[in-house]
Amino acid sequence: MRRIWHSPRYLVILTLAVALSFVFFATMTQEGQPQKLHVAVVDLDHSYLSRRLCHELEATQGVTIAAVYDNHTEARQAMQRGEIFAFYEIPAGTYNELLQFHAPRFCLYTNQSYLLAGSLSYRQLATMGKLAAGAVQREVLRKKGVKDDAIMGMIQPVALDTHPIGNTKASYCIYLMTTLIPGIIALIAILHTAYVIGRERQERTVKSWMRKAGGNGLKAMVGKAFPYTCYYTMLLVVANFIMYGPMGMPFEGSWLLLTLHGLLMITAGQCASIFLMGCVPDPSVAMSLTSAYATLSFTMCGFSFPVDAMPLPMQAFSEVFPLRHYFLVMRDIAFFGNGMEVLWPQTAKLVAFGVLAIIGSAMFNRQFERRTAC
Repeated sequence: MRRIWHSPRYLVILTLAVALSFVFFATMTQEGQPQKLHVAVVDLDHSYLSRRLCHELEATQGVTIAAVYDNHTEARQAMQRGEIFAFYEIPAGTYNELLQFHAPRFCLYTNQSYLLAGSLSYRQLATMGKLAAGAVQREVLRKKGVKDDAIMGMIQPVALDTHPIGNTKASYCIYLMTTLIPGIIALIAILHTAYVIGRERQERTVKSWMRKAGGNGLKAMVGKAFPYTCYYTMLLVVANFIMYGPMGMPFEGSWLLLTLHGLLMITAGQCASIFLMGCVPDPSVAMSLTSAYATLSFTMCGFSFPVDAMPLPMQAFSEVFPLRHYFLVMRDIAFFGNGMEVLWPQTAKLVAFGVLAIIGSAMFNRQFERRTAC
C-alpha cells in the first residue's frame, strides 16, 4: 500500500486504459451494428427495375450506395481499393427478360477479407435481392389476375418467426462490451500482479518482503495481490453497473452473483499469474509467459470462435483460462437469470484456481530458501 501511495502513476495509467477502452467500444458500437456500409451497383440494364433497386438499396439502413458503375472492372477496382465492401451487377436486358417471364440472374460480389463489413453488406444485399425478386413476382402475378392472398402464399409459403435469445437486438455493443471489457480488466489484473511480484526480484527486495511475511510464500503472495484484487474488482463492478444500468444492456439475474463471479475471475487470474511467477525464476521470462497466457484468454474464452468447434485438446486447454468460465457465468446470469443451481460447475472451476497460487507460492518459497542458503 505504501508503494501504491508513493507511486500511483501506474494505477492512474491502468485506470485510464480501462476507461479509454470502455469509451472506445461504447462509442464505436453505440448504434448496435455498423451503419451505412459503402456498396455499389453495376447497372448494365439502365431500366425502371434497376433504378428502383438502387432507390430501395439507398433506403436500407445498413448500407449506402457509394457509386453506380457502368462496367464490372470499375467496381472490382473500387472493391480492391477498399472503397466499397460489396456490389450488385445487374445484367443488360434484365427487365425485358422479366417481362417475358424468364429468370434473369443478378450477381452479388462481396469482400470477405473484412469479416464484419463483408458479412453485413452481404446479408443486406442478399435480403434486398430476395425482396426485389418477390416484388417483381408479385407484380407479374397481379397482372395475371391472382389475388393478393394467393400471391403471398406463392411468394412466401412459409413465414419464419425468429426470436433472438439473450441479445434480442442483435447488437454488437452488447456482444462485444459484455466480454471485452471484463476481459481487458482481467488481463490488466493478471499482468499487474506479475509486475509487482517481478519488481520485488528486480529491485532485490525479496528478503525484506519475505521477512515481513514471516517466511511464508503464500502469505507474501496473497498480501501482495490483495490490494489489486480489490482495485480491479471495483473497476469491474463499476463497468458492469454502467453497462447493465445507463447503457440498458439486458440483465435478468442477480447483481450479487455477478459481482461474486467477477471477484472470482480476478482472483483466479491472479492465482495463475502467481503460479507462473513462482515457477519461473527469471522475471523477464515469467512476464513474457504471463503476457502470452493473458492474451490467449480472448481467443480461448469462446465469444469469437465457439470452443465446441475447436479440436478436443484445445477444448480441454480452454479450461485453464478464468475468462472462459466468467463468460459462461455472465451469459447465464445476465441473459437467462440463472442461479447457483446452474452456475456451480463454473464457480467450482474458478475456485480451483486457488491451487495454482498454493503451488506457485511453494515454488517461490523453495527458490527463496535455496538462495538464502547459498
